[in-house]
Amino acid sequence: MPSEFTGKHVTVAGLGVSGVPAAKVLHGLGAHVTVVNDGDDERSRAQAAQLEALGVTVRLGDGDTLPEGTELIVTAPGWKPTKPLFTAAEEAGVPIWGDVELAWRLRGLDGREPAPWLAVTGTNGKTTTVQMLASILKAAGLRTAAVGNIGVSLLDAVTGEEEYDVLAVELSSYQLHWAPSLRAHSATVLNLAPDHLDWHGSMEAYAADKGRIYEGNHVACVYNVADKATEDLVRAADVEEGCRAIGFTLGTPGPSQLGVVEGLLVDRAFVEDRHKNAQELAEVSDVNPPAPHNIANALAAAGLARAFGVSAAAVRDGLRAFTPDAHRIAHVADVDGVSYVDDSKATNTHATEASLAAYESIVWIAGGLAKGATFDELVAGAAKRLRGAVLIGADRALIREALARHAPEVPVVDLDRTDTGAMLQAVQEARRLARPGDTVLLAPACASMDMFTNYNQRGDAFAQAVRELGA
Repeated sequence: MPSEFTGKHVTVAGLGVSGVPAAKVLHGLGAHVTVVNDGDDERSRAQAAQLEALGVTVRLGDGDTLPEGTELIVTAPGWKPTKPLFTAAEEAGVPIWGDVELAWRLRGLDGREPAPWLAVTGTNGKTTTVQMLASILKAAGLRTAAVGNIGVSLLDAVTGEEEYDVLAVELSSYQLHWAPSLRAHSATVLNLAPDHLDWHGSMEAYAADKGRIYEGNHVACVYNVADKATEDLVRAADVEEGCRAIGFTLGTPGPSQLGVVEGLLVDRAFVEDRHKNAQELAEVSDVNPPAPHNIANALAAAGLARAFGVSAAAVRDGLRAFTPDAHRIAHVADVDGVSYVDDSKATNTHATEASLAAYESIVWIAGGLAKGATFDELVAGAAKRLRGAVLIGADRALIREALARHAPEVPVVDLDRTDTGAMLQAVQEARRLARPGDTVLLAPACASMDMFTNYNQRGDAFAQAVRELGA
């Protein structure tokens, strides 16, 4: 069946998790597809061979030149807007879409009613919130999936055979930058803190791309009461008539908010006479783990689900059924009265601040690649909770200096090594500093690639070291 892409010359920028599916889908729709890619390694050549067998043209090692005749670019989300390819496209008047934009425009192409999107972004907590949301939607009996920057690809979700009632969609700032037409049923920005500024160019540009998620929302824009910047994005958004601003807070909620009252998650937004009434959704203990930032994630997920008409009972059941991914405030073991917790996913200061706030007395294992971050504010805020600190990784000196300035009384062990075996020594040193009732917390506030393949391997090394303590 002919489509708007039949005969169109489309350039796909970048191979990989989004580029290969996009090229296949566009080729299947009758487009003349050319893929350009910066890399020319063994993996790229294997992907290129797969696509060329279908009739797709692939140019390896040349991601900057705009192919002649290009009428549309579909880009991988990580490619920077300043890339020469995009400059040339803009000068030629060629539109640039991301994989999310392509997926949005392909909804309903097969004649089926498109599933609404409940969309989630934020500096931290996106994946957990989307997974919680999907669990709640499933508990309500809805056909759904966690998609986007996680799980099932959006292109597969909108073009595959499986039918959905609603999709829980995780979106990064990169993806939102290239998605001008996206119009979600409801959406949330969980929080905003400096991140990926080398890609966006400034905090203002980063925030603006995050705020795109609210554009054209139909039912609810869910924001974080404790993070005014998220509410500012709601105020700036051009939404559908009747779309509501819904806040979530760890305190007592006001009208049109969800919050916490005496150990209960409550809704004063999606109830009759919200000025006088509230609906109990779940107990704080139903959230796993019940750390403050994770309760906030649960409230945001509940807000989106309630905007879609989900019952209070389904919110409770979905939260109870949810199990977080590994390396996100994961309790590993108790050894000699000390709790060992793996939050290797805390790769920036904002995530680590939330992690440190979850415990009263902490021996903190931190360090790695700082990615340009500074640590003074983080350390100053957590100083009273620190029993001690063990530092590892390439940029540990930055954290050591912040500790010296803002927590000079906290004992610090500085491990001058960046090999993977350093984690075992770090855990042993943390055990020496800890007292019964303390928490040894791996929350590095840094990326892992100086010592490990990724944060998963770092967390696994921590867990293995803890198991050796208890052996």
